[in-house]
Amino acid sequence: MNPGTVLAAMPWQRAWLDAYPCDKPSTVPYPRAPLTALLEQAAHRFPERSACTLYGESLSYAQLDEQARRMAKSLQALGAAKGRFVGLLLPNIPEYLVALQATWLTGATALQLSPLMVGEEIAHWLQATGCHVVVTLDLLAPVVTGALKNGPLEHVVVASLAERLAIWWAWLYRIQHYRKNGSLRIRVGPHRHRFDQLLAADPFAEDPRVVPEEDVAVLAPTGGTTASPKAVQLTHRNLIANAMQLRDYVGGEDGTEGMLGVLPFFHAYGLSATLLTAWAKAATVHLYPRFEGKAVVQLLERERIELVSAVPAMLNALNGVLRKRPRRLDFVRGVVSGASALDAKVRAEFESHGVPPICEGYGLSEASPVTHVNPFGEGNRPGTIGLPLADTQARIVDPIDGGKEVPVGEVGELVVRGPQVMKGYYNNSDATAAVLRDGWLHTGDMARRDSSGYYTIVDRKKDIIKTSGFLVFPAEVEEILTRHAHVAEAAVVGVPDPERGELVKALVVPRAGATLDIAAVHAHCREHLSKHKRPRQIELVKELPKNFLGKILRRKLREAGQGDKETGRQGDEETGRQGDKVSS
Repeated sequence: MNPGTVLAAMPWQRAWLDAYPCDKPSTVPYPRAPLTALLEQAAHRFPERSACTLYGESLSYAQLDEQARRMAKSLQALGAAKGRFVGLLLPNIPEYLVALQATWLTGATALQLSPLMVGEEIAHWLQATGCHVVVTLDLLAPVVTGALKNGPLEHVVVASLAERLAIWWAWLYRIQHYRKNGSLRIRVGPHRHRFDQLLAADPFAEDPRVVPEEDVAVLAPTGGTTASPKAVQLTHRNLIANAMQLRDYVGGEDGTEGMLGVLPFFHAYGLSATLLTAWAKAATVHLYPRFEGKAVVQLLERERIELVSAVPAMLNALNGVLRKRPRRLDFVRGVVSGASALDAKVRAEFESHGVPPICEGYGLSEASPVTHVNPFGEGNRPGTIGLPLADTQARIVDPIDGGKEVPVGEVGELVVRGPQVMKGYYNNSDATAAVLRDGWLHTGDMARRDSSGYYTIVDRKKDIIKTSGFLVFPAEVEEILTRHAHVAEAAVVGVPDPERGELVKALVVPRAGATLDIAAVHAHCREHLSKHKRPRQIELVKELPKNFLGKILRRKLREAGQGDKETGRQGDEETGRQGDKVSS
């Protein structure tokens, strides 16, 4: 990098270039420093700036930095150190921010545990990593404390939201805690510790000698699209690079803006696109532990939040709230949507409330996670995932040999390369070798690139349906299905067929209050789809299985081979028969 060029073009980069040596050549400074540098620099430059808010209370960057250092000292006393894991089982609350930074200060790796996990899943990852400390919420503690009796877990640190809630809600919260724990108080002992008490330690002041390119900052368990769970290893270098790439993309003046902190930080999307980007630009993260449409709209209005990272399901829910009581959101400077394709109707309705055009992007946990995004303002192309981030390379290759690039406009597998690409899967060299080849990450997503360099995701490689020698992309069929006036959602999968190899099957959710006729849906498909793309079977269901980001879990549909057991009705295009579904 040429520092003179950067300083002239990007004033925000001056602080980073002054504080740390950065890689070259590149268009964005990637400090050769541990991830802790993000918060430390924000606290140094903007100590009084609010780092986060929750329920109207604020914590400054200086306070957050100090609390993290005190917690780091306590975690170190409990055995946290370089080469060890600290499990984080928390919603988006200030304690998450403190515990995350504290973990990195000790040199330990943060094991991201989801509040949606069951005890068996958590126990698996504790055992697999030898994790000996977990920081959690009192309401979630029972899922963890059972593991104290066997396995590597030695210490559970418990935080609580009770003190932050209004009297009425705090009372209900404590009742819920009592039902789960059999006591209104957090029990403490040699292996159970109160989060607030650990903040009484002296500030941590040691150097764990982190090697940013090698040492893993976050271990992110992910089931991916297969039944066998894997865990993504993201180094300090990976995550600080993606934060800087997103800081460069977002623009704006440091220390002045707010970001909506609703996407869960236990997932790479929420962690990088919200929290770490906020720390990189010293923005305020306005936290809310669990998405609730009405509360989030009120939070946006009250705090006049400028930057919003979202998923389509979240935008659709916000539309429902704003439909009942319209209001202007023209204080929002940018909205980025990821995780799944954004429906054009959802986009148009949300933009009608005064927000700028929504920018769709793309990423995957294996890339920290963001690799592509549409530009703010001019150059935003709805329906595409936009352009690669700074210092990110992308290609479309033949899905069979994985090396040969396909011509512009043709569909192939998207592969990416950049500083944000993971180190590999934890203790899984075979899976790592399958996706990391010659420095390129093979995403498993089928995409195309146009002549202007914009990329469009077509479908998952594993989701492609092969029927009678033809390839069918489920997303293309789903797009046509959702154009039907009475269809709210649709998922398309392949089901085994002895003659054709696979049949195209659609599971369709009717719009609320609408009567959906299966024969009419077949007619709609005949009008808009080639014969080999038309669903041979269409089934009506109440809802589709999704993950916490709102992404449809096709694997579950394929495994089940059927939809909703109570209400599913299906019709065959060739016979015209339809009736009650018989479940096996």
